[in-house]
Amino acid sequence: MAITILCIDDSKVSRTFIKRGLSDILQGADLQIEEASNARDALELCSRKRYDLVTLDLTMPDMSGYEFLEELRERSITQSIVVLTADIQPLAEQKVMELGATGYLEKPFDKEPMMTMLKQIGIL
Repeated sequence: MAITILCIDDSKVSRTFIKRGLSDILQGADLQIEEASNARDALELCSRKRYDLVTLDLTMPDMSGYEFLEELRERSITQSIVVLTADIQPLAEQKVMELGATGYLEKPFDKEPMMTMLKQIGIL
């Protein structure tokens, strides 16, 4: 069965790097990677489908990653969400974990921490 991933980031370049990095780590796996350039579109996708992994940027126009996590919580939508951000402040990490994120990694992510996260989620 395919591993389904949703990559949420307002930067196309970032989405491309995230997809390449995940494809390299999950080499040989049947991957279905979808993209959302904003949190509002991603919210609609997450309300219709359960993904094996959702990667989420925190800083986006319109709706931030924090607001996205809050909205998922309000709608009782559960997903395995790894926040990928350049904002590596401990308070930001604490806040996203309290809002229901599964993990928090610096962007661009290194292979080893992402592999650990994927093992934790049960993908690897």
